[in-house]
Amino acid sequence: MSVHTPGASRADLVADTALALLAERGMRGLTHRAVDEAAGLPQGSTSNVARTRQALLELAVRRHAEREARLLSAEELPDPNGGPDALAEGLALAVHRSLTRGRELLIARYELALEATRRPELRASYDATGAVFRERLAAMLTAAGSPDPARHVLSLVAWADGLMFSCAAGSFSAEVPGPDVVREGVRELLAGMLGARKHTGEGVYGNARMRP
Repeated sequence: MSVHTPGASRADLVADTALALLAERGMRGLTHRAVDEAAGLPQGSTSNVARTRQALLELAVRRHAEREARLLSAEELPDPNGGPDALAEGLALAVHRSLTRGRELLIARYELALEATRRPELRASYDATGAVFRERLAAMLTAAGSPDPARHVLSLVAWADGLMFSCAAGSFSAEVPGPDVVREGVRELLAGMLGARKHTGEGVYGNARMRP
């Protein structure tokens, strides 16, 4: 296996190779020697970048967050003032792209998440990178009218993670749902969170908006 990342630094190449190894071979297949070999680097190069296994895992976590954040271009990110429709479009696109072109990253993330349950130091790094996304999502939900952004972030993230795991590694892995299916799922969830207004009976989504 060879990982070629044009213009990448030595640290990025090591991290990208570590992520590829995690997706292909699992946590047991990730060693400093394996990264050197897969990246085509001289023996000892990975140790020069990340001396310990913990350092290598933290490097992989940081690089994973950088690459996952680039699944959507700046133009594709939801407009905070775009309301539930913009939020649904952006989330659906991110989820579907993770299941298709970002599948390797997704599998690597599961490996890192499980390892973080056994390594408190890695848990701190893993949670810190995830907090950036959760804070942005909370801000978008607040702008969309959420009465309880923290609780709704939990529900949205749990739904997205559950869908991605089921379709990447679980019982629905035989077929990736199309973007319209994912979009409708996000819209239904947001409608449940944001659609009911106390004492008004008026929803955020009209019938036309609920159609794909």
